[in-house]
Amino acid sequence: MMPHPDDSSETRDVTAINLPEDQPAPDTQQEGEEGKPSVNWWHEVKSITLLILAVLAFHSFVAKPFYIPSESMMPVLLTGDRLVVSKFPYGWSYVSPSFHPLPFLKGRILGRLPERGDIVIVSPQNRREDYIKRVIGLPGDIIEVRGGQVILNGVAVPQKILKPIRIPVDGNAPCSPLQFPGARVTGKDGRDYCELPVRQEILPNGKTYVVIDMGPSALDWYGPVRVPADHVFLMGDNRDNSADSRAPLEENGLGGPVPWEAIGGRAEFITFSLDGDASWNPLSWFHAFRGGRAGNSLRPESVAPPK
Repeated sequence: MMPHPDDSSETRDVTAINLPEDQPAPDTQQEGEEGKPSVNWWHEVKSITLLILAVLAFHSFVAKPFYIPSESMMPVLLTGDRLVVSKFPYGWSYVSPSFHPLPFLKGRILGRLPERGDIVIVSPQNRREDYIKRVIGLPGDIIEVRGGQVILNGVAVPQKILKPIRIPVDGNAPCSPLQFPGARVTGKDGRDYCELPVRQEILPNGKTYVVIDMGPSALDWYGPVRVPADHVFLMGDNRDNSADSRAPLEENGLGGPVPWEAIGGRAEFITFSLDGDASWNPLSWFHAFRGGRAGNSLRPESVAPPK
């Protein structure tokens, strides 16, 4: 008797021929010699590159972290402070991209001048790094400093003498006798402090802040100069120890009013602060955090404008 064409045994034989054992299934993943899935290196490199570009774009156009390396903005900012700088309040310029790869370019995109009292980061004309200073003068202002007091458009900026402040001495705030002679004192708690004379200034727009004035210095006399169009005049709050618009470029200062294109952003708030006393021991890292500084706003307070 001849087998029927639909016999199940013949069907199984044909199926075995059409699907040989050495042919992988369509959804089977390629594996290496040790049975592990192979790595798509091009995909990995592309993913990392896109991540780096996204971070750089955020730093360049939205906000970036900033580290305070000096004492020029004491007492509001201490060496070791970490803060956030927003990049968009004044628009964008040639200094906006991270690492400053561009040469000087005139103008800003969606540009807006800073306000008096703002704390800003600025790039000096002769170097590719960032300083942090406070805006004192705007285009058209006549700036003069006499005996440490700012004269703005012929009117002295009001100053009020306050009670001396005490800043704890640590690795990032050593209270150097060269910068603060005679300022180091010992408190009732047995800890050393830097006791500094301070004054409150009030700008014509009502913005107020506190400055340190240790006495007569070379920076106490300046001007008068008129701030050119599209320029701003910047000063540090530590008035006797700040390489700002009063100091020449040869002394690492800003060399007078700076073009607004050199402004990279506005300081917003402190994220955290380190006292500089940490060692390689990870247990010391927790004690290196300065208490009470995280979250402090860096926007100046507003009061009634002086009459």
